[in-house]
Amino acid sequence: MPMIEGRLRSRIRAALTGAAILLPVLVGSIASSPATVGASSSTFDINTLAGKQAAVSAANPSRHISAFVEDDWATTDAAPGDPTPTSSVITPTYVLSSPLDGTKITAPAVTVNQDVHAAPQNETAIAVDPNNPNRVVVGSNDYVTRTWSCFVGSTPCSKLGDGYSGTNYSIDGGATWCCKSTDPAHIGSLIPGVEHLTGGPYDAGGDPAVTFDSRGNVYYAGLGFNRLSAPNTVTVSKGTFAGSGTLTWGAPSFINPTTSPSTFNDKEWIAADANSGSAFRDRIYLTWTRFIFSASTGAYVQSPIFEAHSSDQGATWSDPQLIGAPVLYGQGSRPVVGPDGTVYVFWDGSTRSASLDSIYMVKSTDGGVSWSSPTAISQLVDIIPIKNAAFRVNSFPAAAAAPDGSLDVAWSSEMSDAGGLCRNLPLTNSGCHAAAMFSRSSDGGGTWSAPAPIFAALDASNRTPVGYPAGTLTTAPPARRVDTFWPGVAVTPTGTVYMSAYAADVVSPWQTCKTAATPTAVGRINCLVLGPWINNARLDYHVTDMSHPRMVSTHPINTRSQFGGGFIGDYTGLAAGSDGKFHAVWTDTNNKQTVTWFYGYQFVPTLINQEDAATASGS
Repeated sequence: MPMIEGRLRSRIRAALTGAAILLPVLVGSIASSPATVGASSSTFDINTLAGKQAAVSAANPSRHISAFVEDDWATTDAAPGDPTPTSSVITPTYVLSSPLDGTKITAPAVTVNQDVHAAPQNETAIAVDPNNPNRVVVGSNDYVTRTWSCFVGSTPCSKLGDGYSGTNYSIDGGATWCCKSTDPAHIGSLIPGVEHLTGGPYDAGGDPAVTFDSRGNVYYAGLGFNRLSAPNTVTVSKGTFAGSGTLTWGAPSFINPTTSPSTFNDKEWIAADANSGSAFRDRIYLTWTRFIFSASTGAYVQSPIFEAHSSDQGATWSDPQLIGAPVLYGQGSRPVVGPDGTVYVFWDGSTRSASLDSIYMVKSTDGGVSWSSPTAISQLVDIIPIKNAAFRVNSFPAAAAAPDGSLDVAWSSEMSDAGGLCRNLPLTNSGCHAAAMFSRSSDGGGTWSAPAPIFAALDASNRTPVGYPAGTLTTAPPARRVDTFWPGVAVTPTGTVYMSAYAADVVSPWQTCKTAATPTAVGRINCLVLGPWINNARLDYHVTDMSHPRMVSTHPINTRSQFGGGFIGDYTGLAAGSDGKFHAVWTDTNNKQTVTWFYGYQFVPTLINQEDAATASGS
């Protein structure tokens, strides 16, 4: 499926024992730079996403390209000999579910996406118009084209459908949302001009990030890529609101497009300078990871952070430039603009010789023309998959700048239950847990406070077992600390700091599918043979103003829905408006909807839980 999310996953650091790695200074076209990684003589077909991931995994098995991208190559559209929707309709044998699953996202949480055909939406980002707190825009990976009951020639739209660049908007502060997408003539909430079914040149898109400038223009950044061939790009689209409140998106700009198999653009983020008194007012900053592979062997070389900026509302962009050297193994960059126009970029990365990753920061005081040397804010241990869950995880940072110039950055690290970083490498889920941490600077990033958990009470508590006894699994698992991860950070114009994160605070029984007996293309809806019972971690979403924590999701989230538990995104989102309210957005699976078309197949109407973008607002 499509999700190129970005991560080549947490950013492969390449502190490889005994490895000989060339580290060229990457300032121009890197595709032609020869380099080798490690002592392996293996070669990789880096024309495909699968080959790129294999090269990264060979360099460091714990690293991946973004989950969104990784999921895209890991899931086939259809197996050889698949029936066509016009000749065969599938009646599912088993649809995996649990009586503990929800049936509808309920108030005060609100479903953002408006499709009603069980298409997943995940990996959520959010922004609020600084001039109008009622205007809120959400970006997500959107698979709605998988459900379109239409044809392009003789091919079902659903079989051409992939992960697309999705967006929805609200003009009443998040109470209601627009719009629906139904077919190529009515793309509704999808960003136009990136993927094939929206008039663009790429198979898939996604990895959304959104931001507003000071004049109420909104910008959507994402990726465009093919699964089986090299072309890929970073995209930016400008949206404008009409007086009636309707949001219209212009044609995308493609930044750093490449057809070279040895370069892959991943995990971008965008920020606009919305400060009316800044010398660089309305300049837009875009950062991303550029994965570099050897042109001769396909081996992974490095993954530096790049930046480009625009001073004309996204019409033209500066030449991409490397920032952050010598931290050349990075991922998950996040630009943030301070009130004086200083732009900061945070990311999860390492140098060649580092034994652990750190959260790094660079800054520019001249509108992105030049950049400081990187500052290490804190070491971290990249989190591993959450206990009793299957989805991929990362330690990417989120950050925000306050009106007084102070900075807050948050990330996830594997922490010892006894305190401090978890150093019993290789990591296991014993004696350690994922913790969403934060640090603050009051001097422009010169010094930082000691890292502390965002949710101290959750961090010290154990998750709650529910649904035991049930089925054939009658014993709840041993007590385990709550895992918190994928934080968001936002600051109001008056300086109130909000932070958020998922918490794996519930565990329940779940019956699996015997995957060996299930066709890959339909196995997440149609299970042919039931498998054993397992313990299943469920999530809730929490927000705090750093003194009053609050759970804003309304029912524990079952991550086994839709993508077989392997993907729910790479991050969540948090924004704050001029009215002092926060707007949180996350992936939720508590809505049941009916699927008919999916993966190029046609199902009898089948009720399933789906991945949706959910939001909640408050103060």
